[in-house]
Amino acid sequence: MSTDRTEQIDAAVFNDAGLLPAVIQQWDTHEVLMLGWMNREALRRTLTEGRVTFWSRSRQEYWRKGDTSGHAQYVHSAAFDCDDDTLLVQVDQVGAACHTGTRTCFDGRDLGAITMERPTE
Repeated sequence: MSTDRTEQIDAAVFNDAGLLPAVIQQWDTHEVLMLGWMNREALRRTLTEGRVTFWSRSRQEYWRKGDTSGHAQYVHSAAFDCDDDTLLVQVDQVGAACHTGTRTCFDGRDLGAITMERPTE
């Protein structure tokens, strides 16, 4: 791993379980597809292999999105938020992003929140 890549990964702020939330977004439409978790090695793989790799909290193993389903996520860009504790990965999503078979993990789950227009001045 290059020194630059090591420095980038070292900048990440992982939680007490050693994980970092990763928001996955379709690069061209900006659809939020899903949220997954990465540890240091999953982050390294994602940044260096061009495919998104997560750490499965339930199975306690790495999983590269699409290896079994064919619904791969090809990395387009990756960036930390301002606190370096959340990752945004923009991808080219092939097929469904959600394990339920929907395009995103947020399809059909609207909570009916009260909405408001921004006041004009």
